[in-house]
Amino acid sequence: EAETTTAVLRAMFSDDRHFAHHEALPQVALFGDEGAANHNRLGGDYAKRSVQVFVYGRQEFGGETAPARYPARQTREAGEAIARLHQLDEQHTVFVQQNPAVIDQGVFHNDVIAVSNQNVLFHHQQAFHRQQQALDEVRRKMATLDSELVAIEVPTERVSVADAVATYLFNSQILTKPNGRMMIVVPEESRQHAGVWCYLNDMIGSGGPIDEIRVFDLRESMRNGGGPACLRLRVALNEQELRAVNPRVMMNERLFATLNEWVDRHYRDRLTQDDLADPLLLREGREALDALTSILGLGSIYPFQR
Repeated sequence: EAETTTAVLRAMFSDDRHFAHHEALPQVALFGDEGAANHNRLGGDYAKRSVQVFVYGRQEFGGETAPARYPARQTREAGEAIARLHQLDEQHTVFVQQNPAVIDQGVFHNDVIAVSNQNVLFHHQQAFHRQQQALDEVRRKMATLDSELVAIEVPTERVSVADAVATYLFNSQILTKPNGRMMIVVPEESRQHAGVWCYLNDMIGSGGPIDEIRVFDLRESMRNGGGPACLRLRVALNEQELRAVNPRVMMNERLFATLNEWVDRHYRDRLTQDDLADPLLLREGREALDALTSILGLGSIYPFQR
């Protein structure tokens, strides 16, 4: 997966005048890394310096506590390695441990229990180990950049951890609108749960930075193995950087129609267990990927294409 992801990102962001790529960490237990699912950027305007927050589940060396039921997928050592490789300023970098108790309730990633945008951190009351201490460190380091943390903490009495997981509440996305206010984009599951929907409406009516809710039905994505946050990879770009991105990957009406035609042409409309033994299925899949990389102008990014 890391090899393919690297190739895709390099094909999309190929201009080395604007973009730098780092190799994936070694695939060993010490550097267990789930990527952007456990990272938050907290600060003001996207073009300004900010505090980088790495959330981990366990510490291989010297860790105090760890989940008992489920394995913690992210290590502190992985976050520290990424910070070193990216030459991040330690004065504006924070490492926060996820609450082991919530990992044991199925919160495998930070993006199941917290989400951020600019200076806003939307999180559950039980999200982090020693939560107040962690937030105080983030707040102090943001203050050195003239930025103030706005922490929106969802009380357990309003939304339990189990309900947050079931409704993908924190798998949402927070977006800044042109007027400077923010909206939260949530999946349909959040609207269908009376308690979560009530909390969200109370939140946007409270006078805080988030004053609008948008709802999308993302069940197809979730049935394919990924929650709403799996559709979220934010790359903040200025106009010059945006022009340097491979333009063929930008969604528009024409590309949307082309991708629909690609699906109709290359994928079977049903799949049975017997089909998995059909060698033609493998060939069809490879032909589909070859066609997709051609549509998007990504070149040969898969091992079988080389």
